Amino acid sequence: MAIQKEFVIRYRDEGHVRFQIPQRATQLRAANSLTEAIASIDGVQSVKLFRRSGKLSIRYNTSRCPFIDLARQLFQIIADLEHQGAFLTDSSAKSENSLTQRFKHSRVGRWLDNKLVAAKETAQAAKIIGTLSTKGPKALIKNPEKAVIDFLNDILVLYLIKSHWPRITQQWLPKPLTYRYEWLATFYLFFLLVRSRRPK
Repeated sequence: MAIQKEFVIRYRDEGHVRFQIPQRATQLRAANSLTEAIASIDGVQSVKLFRRSGKLSIRYNTSRCPFIDLARQLFQIIADLEHQGAFLTDSSAKSENSLTQRFKHSRVGRWLDNKLVAAKETAQAAKIIGTLSTKGPKALIKNPEKAVIDFLNDILVLYLIKSHWPRITQQWLPKPLTYRYEWLATFYLFFLLVRSRRPK
């Protein structure tokens, strides 16, 4: 049921109308958004929302804003706020969070997470390789053989870092002594890579 149907007119007089409003419209965020939006209507003189009693009182100038126009604009304001989620209760928010958690733990959610992690790992590895990359096209012109070998070395190191990244972050870093030989091999690999970049 649309929330507009829960706004019930309890009193109406010339230039004054009072509504009984639903509980979810009396929440602080919803109440503030509702009163601000109604106060911005041309012809509205005052808006009071009583959160405890669930009442909304509006005083307006009938010559500038007849009751029919006020009702139409109020209907649209409530619809817009509902669309924005302003009237969601804590239980509704929790249900939305639970749906999000279900999606995360589903097969599709896990697949997307794995793809995102792989993309981040590739970007991190590429950042490391970028600091060791060749010095532009000049290197290719001066010594094509060395430039090609350096490029292939970069690709190999990028592949090794990407394929071993989960082990590096989850196993090697927490227990460096246990995986000391792997660290030695890694340092030796970088030593050879840096050594190959040094000018002769």
